[in-house]
Amino acid sequence: MTQGRPLLNRRLAEFGTTIFAEMSALAVRTGSINLGQGFPDTDGPEEVREAAVRALRAGHGNQYPPGPGVPELRSAITEHQHRRYGLAYDPDTEVLVTAGATEAVAAALLALLEPGDEVVALEPYYDSYAACIAMAGGTRVPVTLHPYDGAYRLDLDELRAAVTPRTRLILLNTPHNPTGTVLSRDELAAVAGLACERDLLVVTDEVYEHLVFEGEHIPLASFPGMRERTVTVSSAGKTFSFTGWKIGWITASPELVTAVRSAKQFLTYVSGGPLQYAVAEALRLPDSYFDELRADLRAKRDLLSGGLAEAGFEVYRPAGTYFVTTDIRPLGERDGLAFCRALPERCGVVAVPNAVFYDHRDQGAPFVRFAFCKRTEVLTEAVGRLRSLAVR
Repeated sequence: MTQGRPLLNRRLAEFGTTIFAEMSALAVRTGSINLGQGFPDTDGPEEVREAAVRALRAGHGNQYPPGPGVPELRSAITEHQHRRYGLAYDPDTEVLVTAGATEAVAAALLALLEPGDEVVALEPYYDSYAACIAMAGGTRVPVTLHPYDGAYRLDLDELRAAVTPRTRLILLNTPHNPTGTVLSRDELAAVAGLACERDLLVVTDEVYEHLVFEGEHIPLASFPGMRERTVTVSSAGKTFSFTGWKIGWITASPELVTAVRSAKQFLTYVSGGPLQYAVAEALRLPDSYFDELRADLRAKRDLLSGGLAEAGFEVYRPAGTYFVTTDIRPLGERDGLAFCRALPERCGVVAVPNAVFYDHRDQGAPFVRFAFCKRTEVLTEAVGRLRSLAVR
C-alpha cells in the first residue's frame, strides 16, 4: 500500500493469476499430464521453423521491423484471406501484425472503446477478453452459450436483448474457445444483421479458423455490410503449432486498422521480426497441410472424447478448436474448480474449470475443459488414467 491505495488499478482488481498459469504450475508440481493449457507438445512444420532460422541468419527482422508488420507477411495474410474466403484486403492499409491474437484483441478494444461503452461477448469467454474490456474502461455484457443436445448453442433472442443504446461493439469468437462451438451461416447472418441494424462494431477472434471438424468457418466480414465494421483477428500459433512465437494480425478497413494501430504502437510497437518472415511462408503452405492438421486433430478429439465418456463425463464434442468441454455432474461432482485442483492427485491429469470463463460463475460451475492438441500416446495415457474416475 502507498497513500492508502491498493497498488493494482481497480479496473484489474478482479483479475489475479490466470487459471492457465495456475493449472500448468500444478501439472509441473505433480508430474501430471497437462490437458489444461492449450499448447501443442510438438513443434509445427520443420520447413516453417527452418524459415525462421534462415531469416535470423540473413538478418531479416533482427532489428525493428516496420510497425504494421513486414511486407512479406502482410501480403501473405491478404493472399490467405482471398484464397480461403474471397475477401480482398490491401496489404499496405488493411493489415496490422500484432504480438499474437491477445494483443490484437487488446489493441482493438483499447482503440475502439470509451469508458462506459458496453461490449457484448459470448460467455464462456477466453479470459483475456474480460481483462481487456476492463482496461479499456468498458462494461462487459455476457450472452451465455447454453449446452443443449450434446453441443453449445447461441440464443439469438438473448443476443438481441443484450444490445442497448450503450453498446459499442460485439466481441465474437468462432470457432469458440472453450466450448468448441462453430457458429453457423444462419447464426452469423443474424449477428451481422443486428450489427448493421444497431450500427455496432464487431471484433471477431478467428484464431481457430483452420481447426473445424463439423460445419465450416465463415468470416463475419464476408457478410453484407460487415467488412467496414469488422476487425478480424487471427494468428499463427494455433494453425502452425508455434504458440510461443506470438505472431497475430488483424484485417479490417483502413479506418479501423489506423485506429487499432494507434493503440498497438504503444503496447509492443513491433515484435518477432524474423518469425514474421517464417509465418509468411507458413500461410502459403499447400492445402494438404491444413487438411492433414484437421484430420489429425479430429482423430485426437475422438480419442479423448471417447475416453472421457467412458470415464463417466458428459461430453460436449466440439465442432472446432482443440478443446473438449465436459460436465462433471455424472461423476457426482458439481464444483469444477475444486475438481480440477484435486484431479492431478486423483489420476495424474490436469484440466481447466470453465467457471473462470463466466461472469455467471454458477452456470459454468460443473463444466471442465480438456485440451487434445497433444501427441496420441499422451492422450492415450491420459484416457487410461481418467478411467479410474468411472463411477462403479
